[in-house]
Amino acid sequence: MRQLGTVAAAMVLAGAAVVGSAGAAGAATGQAGKAPSAPVCSTPWGSGTEALTGTSFETLKNIRTGQHACYDRMVFDITGATGKIGYHVSYVNAFHQDGTGTQIPVKGGAILQIFVNAPSYDPETGSVVYPGRGAQPLPGVNITGYRTFKDTKFGASFEGQTQVGLGVRAKLPFRVLQSGDKLIVDVAHTW
Repeated sequence: MRQLGTVAAAMVLAGAAVVGSAGAAGAATGQAGKAPSAPVCSTPWGSGTEALTGTSFETLKNIRTGQHACYDRMVFDITGATGKIGYHVSYVNAFHQDGTGTQIPVKGGAILQIFVNAPSYDPETGSVVYPGRGAQPLPGVNITGYRTFKDTKFGASFEGQTQVGLGVRAKLPFRVLQSGDKLIVDVAHTW
């Protein structure tokens, strides 16, 4: 009787191994006749103003962008920031340079204005750290082929804040996150 139980257990394990390897093979090759599924984009974000008063006062080192399946991303590198990074992000009808009020044209169906509490210059020496120039595209940022981002413009770095205009395809939901010393703005591809 004991031998019969051992044989039955071995058969169950062998069957599980066959089923498991068949599932792995199907997953690795993609099952024939089925197209790969598109990513499910759950973006329960909104399009209202997002703001946070921060405690970190470091300089902006770089701005970069990236494309993701459900959103386009802009990252503000504020190397050395240890506390909360302050920001104010909102849709605006027109992009006006902070300090002067000069209107800066930004392409796209909507304009997201981003203020980050990090100057693009060293406050002690006044030397430029991030080389953004007013009314010009962000240096080193190429958004050609992006699904949501259509234009970038540097506004100003004034009184400890840096201002950026982000042209997007339409007024779409966005979120603002902080990951270590990086402030992240994601704009969804769809509602």
